[in-house]
Amino acid sequence: MAAVTIRKLPDDVLRALKVRAAKHGRSTEAEIREILQQAVAPPQKGLGTALYELGQKFGGVELKIERDRRPWRGVTFE
Repeated sequence: MAAVTIRKLPDDVLRALKVRAAKHGRSTEAEIREILQQAVAPPQKGLGTALYELGQKFGGVELKIERDRRPWRGVTFE
C-alpha cells in the first residue's frame, strides 16, 4: 500500500482529526483513511432513484391517479 505525507497541517486541524477519530473509536490514521475513502467514493444512489431507473429499463409505468377533490374536513375527537 502507498504512504502519503501531509506537510504543513495546521495544529487545530490535527486536533480536530484526533477528536473525530476518538469519537469513532479509531486511530487518527484510520480516521484519515476513512475520510479520504469517502471523499473519492462514487455517490450512492437512494432507493427511490434505483427503483425509478430499474422501472425505466423495462419501459416505465404510467399511473393514472385522480385527485380526491372533496373539501378537507378537520378531525374531531368526540
